[in-house]
Amino acid sequence: MKNFLNIVYGVLIGLLAAGIIWLAASRPRGEAVALLPSPTPASLAVYVTGAVVNPGLYHLPPGSRVADAVDAAGGFSANAETDRINLAASVANGEQVDVPGVSGNEHIILGRININTATADELDTLPGIGPTTAQEIVDYRTQNGPFQTIQDIMNVPGVGPSTYDLIKNLITVGP
Repeated sequence: MKNFLNIVYGVLIGLLAAGIIWLAASRPRGEAVALLPSPTPASLAVYVTGAVVNPGLYHLPPGSRVADAVDAAGGFSANAETDRINLAASVANGEQVDVPGVSGNEHIILGRININTATADELDTLPGIGPTTAQEIVDYRTQNGPFQTIQDIMNVPGVGPSTYDLIKNLITVGP
C-alpha cells in the first residue's frame, strides 16, 4: 500500500509540475498593460513687477526661484535694489515677485524712467538706447518741450517702433 501511495503522490506531483511548465510556456492572453509616462508638472504663473526690464506675467518650470523669474523678465533695471530681494527663494504658482527700486530718485517713478526729467546717463540704461540716442532725447525735449505721451519719444531721431517696443514699459512722462 505504501508503494501505491508513493505512485499516486508521484503522479500528482508530476501533473502539478507539468501544469506549471505548461502555464509558464503558454502565450499570454488578453491585452498588454501599457505603462504611461509620469505626468509633466504644470508650469508656474508668476507676475514679475518693479525694477525689472520687462515686467509681466511669466510661466516658469516647477522648482523655479526668484532669480529665474527676474531673468525671465529681462533682468534687473538700472534702478533695482538687488540687495533687497532674495534671489534664492522659491516661487509659487500665482505669486507676484516685486523687485524693489531705488527710492528718492525723481527721474524714476514706480520703476519707470521719466523721459522728461532723466539725464542722458539714465536714459542710456534703457535697452536699445545708447549714449548718442540718449543725448538726442535730451536735446529733443530741450528744443521742443516735455513729451506729452510716451509715444512722443518716437519723434526723436534714432527711436523707431522697434526701440519703442523695447522701452515702452520702462518709461513714463510723469506721475
